[in-house]
Formats: sequence, structure tokens, C-alpha cells
Amino acid sequence: MKTWVSTPWAFVAIIAASLCACSSNPARFTAAAASPAPAVLLPSDSAAVHAQIFWLENRIQKDPEDFIALNKLASQYLQIMRETGDATYLQRASQAARASLASLPAERNLAGLNVLAQSEYSSHEFAAARDHALLLTRLEPNKAYGYQILGDALLELGAYHEAETAFRKMEQLGTVGDLARIASNQRVARLAMLHGDVNAAQSQLLAALKLALAQPLPPRETVAWCRWQLGEVAFSRGDYIAAEQFDRDALTTFPGYYRALSSLGRVRAAGGNFADAIAQYEAAVRILPEPLLLSDLGDLYRLVGREQDAAREYALVEAIGRLNAAGGSLYNRQLALFYADHDLKAADAYAMAAREYAVRRDIYGADALAWTALKAGKLPEARSAMHLALRLNTHDSKLLYHAGMIELATADKSKARAYLDQAVALNPQFDPLQSALLKKLAL
Repeated sequence: MKTWVSTPWAFVAIIAASLCACSSNPARFTAAAASPAPAVLLPSDSAAVHAQIFWLENRIQKDPEDFIALNKLASQYLQIMRETGDATYLQRASQAARASLASLPAERNLAGLNVLAQSEYSSHEFAAARDHALLLTRLEPNKAYGYQILGDALLELGAYHEAETAFRKMEQLGTVGDLARIASNQRVARLAMLHGDVNAAQSQLLAALKLALAQPLPPRETVAWCRWQLGEVAFSRGDYIAAEQFDRDALTTFPGYYRALSSLGRVRAAGGNFADAIAQYEAAVRILPEPLLLSDLGDLYRLVGREQDAAREYALVEAIGRLNAAGGSLYNRQLALFYADHDLKAADAYAMAAREYAVRRDIYGADALAWTALKAGKLPEARSAMHLALRLNTHDSKLLYHAGMIELATADKSKARAYLDQAVALNPQFDPLQSALLKKLAL
């Protein structure tokens, strides 16, 4: 199987030329692909990280202007956030990075600028992350890390061509070392998925996983992330057996990895095992009670008739929504989609999606705008936004489902049936609640 490691950007030109003629239901993963290496428990460095944080925090108390300690502290906070999803560490990382830059300006403190851009990206402040990454590339044009952050931010802002250019520059400057190649593989995989090339995405992620496992001390979170992403690719094409194996491998590598817990719950729901699906989601929300996971858990409760439990989870989503409105934009899109999926606060959901899309014009932002516009009764805008959401030919059943429901609302049953048939053919159990609603349609 070709891994693209030697020439990771060889297929970008093909993507740009619309290698979108992939079948709507590509070949399933092989058994070998589902397990490129036996999953084993990898050791946690959590104790060492927390010990270093404790030491750094004490050092900064004694010398609040120690920008080197502040930069290291911000990096450690970001690492914990990646492993746990705990957004409080984002605030701490941002505070440490800003304190560092207050102590020493960005022109002489590139590490501080770097961790600030990373914390902004993780906080969904993508425009700010882009601007600070651009400054990094101007201040240090021959280093790859600025282009990596820049490409990540541009991708989330929907500037796909510019993101590809930044990643190409990152790859040119950072070809030395396995960690640089892992970063390159991960980003090429993301672009491939967006452009509907799931086979290339699989190949890139397998290459990244292989490189990560080959390290003298394989990084636990990186290995688990690659396995989890391979599960997401498998799930996107309805290959639930491979998806479950990848998720279980991720949890073997990193027990309690919240991303894999929720994905495993979704896979188990797709197979009709709602009891185990609920158990997986309950474990995930104990670690990270974010709106998307709470909403999914509520939907599962609803499907098995546990209405009070569902109402409790939905109320938690609403409570987080109020906090989000007061403190930031991290969960805006999740909340807008929650309202639209559950036919709640249609005007509010549309307003949230429209505000975000004014800045963040990616395909999933266009999808959120289209779906909320439909629920708000704005059919022409829903169709227009959905056209933008599908512009890359992304193979995502939820996008196709939204497109079909919008066409159904406009009374174009032929187009509606075409989109909905594609959604079902690609991944029939793409969402427990919405898939159940789709089955009830008579077209």
C-alpha cells in the first residue's frame, strides 16, 4: 500500500483537479489495514507533565517575567488539553502565552508567539491564530512550524487553497525528522477527506501511525489520535467493524481517551447495541461534558425511551450554551446544530451559524448555516449555503442528508431522493437520531 511518505503532496494536484469521481461507497478496509500493528498500552507521562507544571508555576510566582518558563508552561497546558479536552487549560495556556509576550515582545519571543497562536487555534479563534501564524512566517520564514499553524487555521476558515499552499511550504521546510512527517501526513489526510478521497486519507493516517509507533518512546496521544482518526474514516464509509477495531485499539493505547470513547459509542449505536453505546458515551461525558457528546447521549436516551435522562442531557447542553455565549465561541457550531437537530430556537440557531460563517467559511460552517436556515424557514439561503457545503465533494452522509432534506422542503423530490440515497449508501447509520428520522420518510 502506497503511503505517500516520500512525496506527500503528490496527490494535491489531483485533488485540485477534482478527483471526486470516487464511488460513493469505496472499498472497505482490509483486515491488515485495520490493524497495522498490535495495539498495546503506552505509558502515560501525565505525572511528569503535572510535576513540571507545578515546578514552572512556582518558578513564575517567583519571577512573573520569566518568559521561557511561561512558554514552557503554556505548552504543557496545551498538551493536557489535547489529552483530556479540558478547555480550562486553554485559558491557562493563553494567559501564560500573553504574559510571556508582555514580558518580551513577539519579535524577540517567537516561542511565545507560537504557543499563543496554538492556544487561539484550539480555542476556535481561527482568525487570530491565522494572523499570529502569518507574523511567525514573516519573522522566521525558513522554519516549518509557523506554516503548520497557518495552514491549520486557514483550513478551519475555509481558505482551502491557501491552506494547501501553507502545508506545502511546511512540508518543504520540515522534511527532516519523523515528527515533521507525521504532522505532514495528518494534514494531507485531512485535506483528502475534505475532497472525498477516503483511500488517500487512510493511507496517510496509516503512514503517520507507523511513524509514531516507530519512535523510541511512541507518543501515546499521537498514536491514539491516529487510530481514532482511522476509525473516523472507516465510520464515514459505513465500515463499522473496522471503525470499532480502530476505536478499541485507541483505547488500548490510551485508556479513557475521550475521543475514542464517544466514537466507539457511535459505532455501537450504528450496530444497534444502544446499551453499550450509552455506556461509552456516559464514560466520555464524565471526562468531557461538551455539547456534542451530551446531545448524542441525550439522543440515545431518547431512542430507548429514557425521556427524563434525555431531557437532563439536553438541559446541560442549554446550560453550556449560556456559558458559551458569555465566554467565547468554542461551542457555537455545536450549539447551533443541536438546536437545528432538535427543532429548538430556530432563529437563535440560524443567527449563531450566520455569525460564525461570516468569519469561518469552511464547508461545515456552510452546512451549519444551511441546516439552521432550513429550520428557520429560509429555504433559498439554505439551498445556496448547502451548495457551498458540498463544493469539495466531501463524502459525508450528514452533509448529504442535510442536502436531501433541504431539497425535500423545496418539493424537489427527485433531488431529495438522490441525495438521501447517497447518504444511506455511504453510511446508513451516520447519526442515531437523524438516521431514525430518515427511515420514516416516504419518498
